[in-house]
Amino acid sequence: MRVVLDTNSLLVSIGRHSKYRPIFDSLLKGRIRLLVSTEILNEYREKLEEKTGLAVAENLLNFMVRSPDVEKIEVYFKWAIITQDEDDNKFVDCALNGRAHYLVTDDRHFRVLKQIGFPPIQVIRTKDFLLELTKSDE
Repeated sequence: MRVVLDTNSLLVSIGRHSKYRPIFDSLLKGRIRLLVSTEILNEYREKLEEKTGLAVAENLLNFMVRSPDVEKIEVYFKWAIITQDEDDNKFVDCALNGRAHYLVTDDRHFRVLKQIGFPPIQVIRTKDFLLELTKSDE
């Protein structure tokens, strides 16, 4: 399953005691393929440093760079679909260029993607993606 995680969805999934930890564990076990771009990795680093400190941010980013289940996507075309917060477009562009099955986010700016028919992007909330993962375990 090819997935793009919005930064907040990643952040809530990395805590060992988080109810969303199964999302990160799925990445560690190779059950999902995380799609990232350079812009996404830069944002992950910035926010992780703010929330967890430099050491945790570097460890997580080193894991992502080395993991066979993290795929770096080259973004050749930028769609500029989200106008309310243009910084969110990096996730949309990565999802489209990487042919993601899901873009996981709780950010309301992504709702516009459900209103357009093309390009098709399956936007899913973090809690619903967690349910999808646990459903596929059964």
